[in-house]
Amino acid sequence: MMLMWLSLTSMTTLNSCAANKRHVGSTTTDQPVTSSQGTVSSGEVILGAARTDQYVPLLKGKRVALLSNQTGMVGDKHTLDLMLEKGVNVVTIFSPEHGFRGNADAGEHVSSSIDEKTGIPIASLYDGKSPMPSKQVMDGIDVIVTDIQDVGLRFYTYYVTMINLMDAAVTYGKQFMVLDRPNPNGMYVDGPILDMTLKSGVGRLPIPTVHGMTLGELAQMANGERWLKDGKKCDLTVIPCQNYTHQTRYTLPIAPSPNLPNMLAIYLYPSMCYFEGTTVSLGRGTDWPFQVYGHPDMTGYDFEFIPTSRFGAKTPPQMDKLCHGMDLHNLDAEEVIAEGINLSYVIDAYRNLTAGGHQFFLKSNFFDLLMGTTRVREMIAEGKTAQEIKATWQADVELFKAQRKPYLLYDE
Repeated sequence: MMLMWLSLTSMTTLNSCAANKRHVGSTTTDQPVTSSQGTVSSGEVILGAARTDQYVPLLKGKRVALLSNQTGMVGDKHTLDLMLEKGVNVVTIFSPEHGFRGNADAGEHVSSSIDEKTGIPIASLYDGKSPMPSKQVMDGIDVIVTDIQDVGLRFYTYYVTMINLMDAAVTYGKQFMVLDRPNPNGMYVDGPILDMTLKSGVGRLPIPTVHGMTLGELAQMANGERWLKDGKKCDLTVIPCQNYTHQTRYTLPIAPSPNLPNMLAIYLYPSMCYFEGTTVSLGRGTDWPFQVYGHPDMTGYDFEFIPTSRFGAKTPPQMDKLCHGMDLHNLDAEEVIAEGINLSYVIDAYRNLTAGGHQFFLKSNFFDLLMGTTRVREMIAEGKTAQEIKATWQADVELFKAQRKPYLLYDE
């Protein structure tokens, strides 16, 4: 199947890591696995989707629904193609935010449709109607398979879609499988735990902003902690990656969404996304989304940019206006990783704008939904520093790391 995707610029190199043998629903060995990628060297990360010998036998004779998008690639083939070539009966495709081919704007509703090549129905889970598949769709399947590249943030919506489908699997008594992929922000845990009174489409589970888990690990935790519907567990199988640990610097070969075009944007995302709840532009509609920030009324900055309408940013904030602010696109990636969530950017813009009497936070509570708590906004208004705010969630981070430990598939 011919898919459209964005090429992702490499900012880091892939580290070789020893295979980890802890797993769910599969058997690992110390030997390279032969798949559609050919024989893989012992140091290369082997995706769950590449391990067809592990999961295809489990799917034979079953009606399969696949949650995926443009990132569901194994080498030059999409997982859908691999399944069909191996005789798997894929009857439905579930599509998340940005659509199956990844070409819809952030938050843009995506209609259900038919896959052009295979004729398989695509059931959108981001159509603005319901995040849950219909009974008619669920009655026609036996197992849901998830193969999608996440970036490890509580407000990134792909895991929310996965959890909603796990709820559907519980409701309708279906099996659930995750073909695991590395988490590019899996090196650390940071941020406040979601206050569940702020549960939303950008916050679904009581986890920190940066949870440091793969989708397979997160699915296991949601199951084990009884976070699914009515506290029930679904019939879950995870096909883990091989040669991956949480310290692996995994460079994504395909952009996970239109405004995360390179690894630096992905690493800055935990610090920059909060601007979505403010009047400040974070670079949508420029060549550096999530790598710059600015506003027409910010003063004292040499850097300037103008957001324009373009692919993936049809109506960006502050469109066609000259913005003054900060350029972060030349920062060192490893320094960004080591710093974790850095609220100094948000605080800098807040102080600059409010000193001039300009509005900073949007009148909606979107900043709080992204942050997962109202307290951070309040502390920013109180004049707290980034370091003081960060210190308030460190104890919760340590408790979460202990809580998640039984569900980890890979060495930390």
